[in-house]
Parts: sequence; C-alpha cells; structure tokens
Amino acid sequence: MSAKDEKNLEQVTAKIAEMDEPVRSLMRRVHDVVMAAAPDLKPRIWYGMPAYARSASTPALVTLRHDERLNLALTEKAPFRAAGGADGTLMPAAWYFKEVDAATEERIAEIVRSVVD
Repeated sequence: MSAKDEKNLEQVTAKIAEMDEPVRSLMRRVHDVVMAAAPDLKPRIWYGMPAYARSASTPALVTLRHDERLNLALTEKAPFRAAGGADGTLMPAAWYFKEVDAATEERIAEIVRSVVD
C-alpha cells in the first residue's frame, strides 16, 4: 500500500471513529464489508465522508454517508446497470440502512462487487 493510500485509509478510519454510537459501529462494519468485497478499492474521503475509488487519484465509486440517515451510494462514476423486472430501466444508486445483519452485509458486498467487476 502506498503512503498516500495509507494516509487516506487513516483519514477514513478517523472519520468513522469521530461518529457517535451506534452509527460508528455500523459504519465500521460496512467499511469492513466494502474492503473485503473489493480489496482493490482505495478508501478516501469524498465530500467529507468515507468513500472508495479505484485509486487515490480517481473519483470515488462508492460512498458511505451519514446525513439524516446512513446510506451506501454509488457515484456517477460507477458503472450503472439498469434494474430489471418492475423497475425497468431505473438504476439503483443509494441504499439506506438502520442496521446491518448478515443478509445486509451480503447485499452490500454484491453492490460493491458490481461496480468493480
């Protein structure tokens, strides 16, 4: 890991550490899921929140936000795929969560892998 990547990772983990509980634990858990699902993504701060990009100098693909709600979101730089079925050509871009169970972890991993595959 380059020095810049290490610095960015430290900034992301510090940002998460600043959050109040229970948000801090949830964000830490989602961060770990993202890193396990796509170990080649590089954590960094993007618009003040944890995010993940292909490199330290490219736009973020995935963000973790904590505004009014916790959410995992894809940026406009992520390769979008239209949903099928009733959603037709809509392209999902954000998922809100209040808790993270095993099924949610797996879905987060699927979403993250879909932007790096």
